[in-house]
Amino acid sequence: MIEVEHLSKQYGSTHAITDVTFNVEPGEILGLLGPNGAGKTTTMRILAGYLPATSGTGRIAGFDVHENSLAVRQRIGYLPETPPLYLEMTVEGFLHFVARIKGVPAGDRTRKVRTAIERCNLQDKKHVIIRKLSKGYRQRVGIAQAIVHDPPAIILDEPTVGLDPRQIIEVRNLIKSLAGSHTIILSTHILPEVSMVCSRVAIINRGKVVATNTPENLMAQLTGGSGYELEIEGDATLAKQILHKVTGVSLVESIPTATSAAQNRTHLRVISQAGTEPGRDIAAALVHAGFGLQQMQRVSATLEDVFLQLTTEEKNLETEKQTTETKEEEAA
Repeated sequence: MIEVEHLSKQYGSTHAITDVTFNVEPGEILGLLGPNGAGKTTTMRILAGYLPATSGTGRIAGFDVHENSLAVRQRIGYLPETPPLYLEMTVEGFLHFVARIKGVPAGDRTRKVRTAIERCNLQDKKHVIIRKLSKGYRQRVGIAQAIVHDPPAIILDEPTVGLDPRQIIEVRNLIKSLAGSHTIILSTHILPEVSMVCSRVAIINRGKVVATNTPENLMAQLTGGSGYELEIEGDATLAKQILHKVTGVSLVESIPTATSAAQNRTHLRVISQAGTEPGRDIAAALVHAGFGLQQMQRVSATLEDVFLQLTTEEKNLETEKQTTETKEEEAA
């Protein structure tokens, strides 16, 4: 349904996105996951026809977003981070207006507007002026305008940003209810949101897609699917150095606790590589180095571990590149 191939966007010498490639199957929810400034919004704006790409292609329902922009816009519903609402209109009046400008035939508008209102649970608010609505309800109206013409594809940019916890749950449930009948791309920098809403995830960092898969497969493939939480007596920095040398260990990080400093105890999280079980070697290495191993328990890896591992690897590669370039310049 949605195909993105080698998409790049450049502003002068700045690369907003570089060689972005992914696809979304019919009825699927794909989460674009990444930190602020990673390139999520740029990618979505290109797919929505709002921005031209510097290179690469994007297709929705078989239509190229650049060569067939009008056909693409007729087949997508787009919700930018700030919903495009006319605040002095009522909810129902606004949706009738949107249906008209999106080309919904006059005979179908009432039915389409009613369906969008029902799906977004806006029945009690349809006669209310939009400026009087809470942010959560405005977000619902924004989603309603994106689906009022019943498009096959929906693009949602940070749909839960700025909402309170209850509103976030309501909007997430609404988005999940749209899956199947619509193909959805959802951007977010909130890690739990991906697991709760999306069937697949594309992690984007510094303008590049660094991994694409289901959340479960990413956790299994990139972190071994599990790790260990340790409580030890001794210096955290030295312990990390020792653990990084253990075969099968991919990541070691500190877990802050209120009592660590007072009791001279360090809490660490160790993530294993795929297909490895380094628990025995971890314990042996620490004991051999004279650390007091107070506690060790097996834990499941999370998307946070995946994202941290990927972005850490990206940073390490960048550092190595800069070091190599510096050495080459000095040699010259």
